[in-house]
Amino acid sequence: MTTSPTRTDAPTRREQILKEAARLFAERGFHGVGVDEIGAAVGISGPGLYRHFPGKDAMLAELLVGISERLLDGGRLRAAESDGDPRALLASLIDGHIDFALDDRPLITLHDRELDRLKDEDRKRVRQLQRQYVELWVAVVRDLYPSAAEPEVRAAVHAVFGLLNSTPHLGAPLGRADMERLLRALADGAFGALST
Repeated sequence: MTTSPTRTDAPTRREQILKEAARLFAERGFHGVGVDEIGAAVGISGPGLYRHFPGKDAMLAELLVGISERLLDGGRLRAAESDGDPRALLASLIDGHIDFALDDRPLITLHDRELDRLKDEDRKRVRQLQRQYVELWVAVVRDLYPSAAEPEVRAAVHAVFGLLNSTPHLGAPLGRADMERLLRALADGAFGALST
């Protein structure tokens, strides 16, 4: 399995703010959370947040654009590390997306609920990054299943994303390792259906 490098240093104050903002926005909605609450969650005053962000809109944009950039950059890194082996690349992409789905559940919820609140420019950027991420997956799945029609491959990729991104709605029925195994098997099965 190909893995991305992991950080060993402590998160910056800005990263702490974003993590708590994501959690609070996902729990109560963007408009249900004030800057004072976000500040309190990281141990600073609400007005102190303005040293890091111009406002809640900027936090939301950085969260949603940031996760889209991170997924695409991670996918590209996995592609570069795969040595042209489509099976290894697909397995690595699935593993990376499972990590995202299990570790960043608030961002999935936030994307589902609040994407339309972004300024047009930021929303377009998120959509552009997402399209590039989808195309990365479509290309590798087409390599593995050349007899499958392109629309079928694209539908399968979106279906697997829907499956993996459903984790915020599942609660915690299984431990992390068991959930990873289940999601991997389900994703593999979904793509395997392209060969029938």
